[in-house]
Amino acid sequence: MLQKPKCQVIAIEEHYYDQELVKHFGTVEPNPAVTDRMYEFGERRLKEMDEAGIDIQVLSHGAPSAQKLTGDGAIPLTQRVNDRLAAVVAARPDRFAAFGALPTCDPKGAADELERIVTKHGFKGAMIHGLANDMFVDDKRFWPIFERARQLDVPIYLHPSVPHKAVMEAYYKDYVKDFPLVIRAAWGFTVETATQAIRMVLSGVFDAYPGLKIIIGHLGEMLPFQVWRIDQALKRPGQKSISFRDVFCGNFHITTSGNFSDPALMCCVQEMGVDRILFAVDWPFVPNAPATEWMKSVPLCEEDKVKILSGNAKRLLRM
Repeated sequence: MLQKPKCQVIAIEEHYYDQELVKHFGTVEPNPAVTDRMYEFGERRLKEMDEAGIDIQVLSHGAPSAQKLTGDGAIPLTQRVNDRLAAVVAARPDRFAAFGALPTCDPKGAADELERIVTKHGFKGAMIHGLANDMFVDDKRFWPIFERARQLDVPIYLHPSVPHKAVMEAYYKDYVKDFPLVIRAAWGFTVETATQAIRMVLSGVFDAYPGLKIIIGHLGEMLPFQVWRIDQALKRPGQKSISFRDVFCGNFHITTSGNFSDPALMCCVQEMGVDRILFAVDWPFVPNAPATEWMKSVPLCEEDKVKILSGNAKRLLRM
């Protein structure tokens, strides 16, 4: 067993599957070892948390979650999914918290569901996975979700999903057969989620709802590395005035999920500040132990490590 860090450890991008919702996916994670773990909340999950020194997982449904649901049944199905997750958390509130699923095909209904799960079940916010039925979530049709999140003062976690079909065809078809993860964690996820985040900044949603909080994983999907260049380019003459840096660094939080790199972390600290970085593993797609082991040796002071491991999550998620 790894030596436990000298503080509580909260991992905030840790996944599961709901049996009923998964039936609507078509396909699921092809790795049986991962899929098996996604359905499990008991001894094995807790054992792997304990072995790595993780005290609490903030659970969220795996991609694409409720983002491909359509029709009148989307809201009641998502409610059942969230109620089952709430029961898991209620059974072990010392070990689990939750981000809910949202039926984005009905933005007003999704906003109401966000309020229900926050006020009734104590969920810490919600997670949206990639495109919402092939639409970017900066579209004003989805703004009721962000308006309600701001009112409730809870974050929305923008999690990756596979790219749009047209992008898959144009960018990846030559290599996806031999390298299937190129459209996922290796590159496609990053491009898709970073594009969602940039579009949100450009859309004006943060002007409409000041203080809206968005989380993105994987050390910011490369955006902290690019923030200077994006900001400078968008300030060149002949464009609408915007400070990308101010909006991105003032409204976004990022997590360490699946990206345990010292140089990448230090770039994020320098560009965004340590108070906007939260610990996550991306379990079970990524094992727990390398994440907590890495945090022991990152070139930060103990105070900053504590912020990342749990302090920032306690503040942002009111835990």
